[in-house]
Amino acid sequence: MATLWTREQVAAKILAGDHLVVYHDSLLRIPSKWLEKHPGGALSILHFVGRDASDEIDSYHPDQVLELIQRYKIGSVSAPWAPLVPPVASGWVRTDSNSWFNEASSLRKGQTEILLVSKQPNAPDAPTRAILEPPPSTLSLDDQLRHSQAYKELHRRVREAGLYDTRYIAAHGPDVIRYSILAGLSAYAYFNGWFLTSALFLGLFWQQLTFIAHDLGHVSVTHNWAIDRLLGIVIADWIGGLSIGWWVDNHNVHHLVTNHPTHDPDIGHLPFIAISPVFFNSLWSTYRKRILDFDRFSQFFVQLQHRLFYILLGLARFNLYANSYPFLIRKAFDTRRARGAYWAWALEVAGIVCFWCWYGRVVINCDTWKTSMAYFLISHIAASPVHVQIVLSHFSMSTEDLGPTESFPDRQLRTTTDVICPDWLGWIHGGLQLQVTHHLFPRLPRHNLKAASALAKEFAQEQGLVYAEFGWIEGNGDVLGVLRDVADQVKILGQVADAEVKQAIDRKMAQ
Repeated sequence: MATLWTREQVAAKILAGDHLVVYHDSLLRIPSKWLEKHPGGALSILHFVGRDASDEIDSYHPDQVLELIQRYKIGSVSAPWAPLVPPVASGWVRTDSNSWFNEASSLRKGQTEILLVSKQPNAPDAPTRAILEPPPSTLSLDDQLRHSQAYKELHRRVREAGLYDTRYIAAHGPDVIRYSILAGLSAYAYFNGWFLTSALFLGLFWQQLTFIAHDLGHVSVTHNWAIDRLLGIVIADWIGGLSIGWWVDNHNVHHLVTNHPTHDPDIGHLPFIAISPVFFNSLWSTYRKRILDFDRFSQFFVQLQHRLFYILLGLARFNLYANSYPFLIRKAFDTRRARGAYWAWALEVAGIVCFWCWYGRVVINCDTWKTSMAYFLISHIAASPVHVQIVLSHFSMSTEDLGPTESFPDRQLRTTTDVICPDWLGWIHGGLQLQVTHHLFPRLPRHNLKAASALAKEFAQEQGLVYAEFGWIEGNGDVLGVLRDVADQVKILGQVADAEVKQAIDRKMAQ
C-alpha cells in the first residue's frame, strides 16, 4: 500500500529541497537531474511544486509518456489536495550545489497576488514554512475541483472524438500548397528583379510557416518528439532563422502561467510595453532571470505604447532573434542537457548559420544598398501579423494572480480569448484564432480546434465560466484601450512626481 503523505510532510520535504508534485492523488518526486532535461523546461515543473498538476500534465503529455510518470511516485495524498505555493513563486530556487538561493523578494498585493521584485538585502538563507502557505483564496476549492473534474470529462470527450488525430492530407495538404505558392512567388519575383514584391511574399511565407512550426513545437503533427522536433528545426531555424528550442522553452511556460506578470514571458515586454500597472513595481521575471526595470526609459515608451503598438509588433521578429541566439549560446555550455538533445542543438546552430548565409545573400544581391535595406525591412514586417493576432488573445485579458487554488481550465478561460473570423478566412490565422481551446488542449492539432471549441463552449456554459471571444477590429480596440489606460496612469504618476518635486523645491526656497 502506498504511503499516505500529509500536507505538512510534503511541505517539509519541499523545504528540504525535494520537487514534489501531486498527480491524480499520487505524490511524484521529480529528481533534480531531470529538471533541465525535461523537454518542457525546468520551470514547467517548478511552477507546480506542492500543487496538483493533474490537468496540466494530462494536457501536455501523450499516453506513452504518462505511463512513465508513475516511476516517480513515492506515495499518495488525500483528496482534495490543498495547494502549497511553489518556492519559485516566492523567489526561491535551488542552485547547482543543491542549496537554496533567493533570486527575488515576494510582494503580496491584494488578497491573492504574489509578485516578485528585486531581492532585499536582509533575505533569509532558505524559504520558511510560511512562504509555502498561499494567501487566503477568493476562490472556492470545491468549485475549482468541480471545474477540474468537468475538464477531465471534456478531455475524455475530445479524445474519443478522435480530435488528437492529425489529418495529414485534408488539413496539412492545403497548407503545403499555400506555403509552396508563397515561396514560389517570392522566388519568381526575385529572379525577375521585383525585389520588394519578393520581400513581401517571403514575409508572408514566414508568417504562414509560423503556424506549422507552432504545431511541431507542441508535438501535435506526428506526435513523435524526435520527428516533430527535426521538422521544426528545418522550418524554424533553417528557413526562418529562429530557434525552435527557445520557442518551446518560452511557450510552454506561457501556457502554464498565462498572463502572470512575474512568470509569463509573453507579457513582460518592458521597456516598450506594459499591459498592467503592476509592472510599475519593476518586477522580477522568473523566466528571463532579471528585473523588468520600470525606469525613465520605460516610462517614456509606455506613455506612447498605444501609439507605437503596431510599429513595435512590426519589428517583433527582431526580438525573436534576440531571444533565440542567446538561448542557443547558453545551451552550448549546459552540461545538464538531455543526452539525446545534443543533435537537436547542433542542427539548430547549423540551421541558423545556413539561414543567414542564404538570406544574407538574397538581401545583398539586390540592385542597390537601399533596395537591400528595403527588402530586409519589408520581409520582416510582412511576417508580423501573427504577432498582432497572438497578443490580441491575451493583452486585453486578466493579469491578476488568483493563487494556486485556481484550476487549470479556469485560468486558461480567464486569461485567453478567441478572435472570431469566418471559416473561409481561418487560414490567415492558421487556425490559432481559437486560442482558448488551444490553451485548454495545447497538443491538439490546430485543424481540429474548431470541432473541439464547440465542446469547450458547452463545458464553459455548463460550469458557469466565460468563453471569451471578439472580432478582429473589436479586439484591436480592446487591446489599444488597455495600453492607453496604462499609458495614462504613467502620465498621472509623472505629473504627481513633478508636483512633489516642485513642492519640495518651494519648501526649500522658503527656508
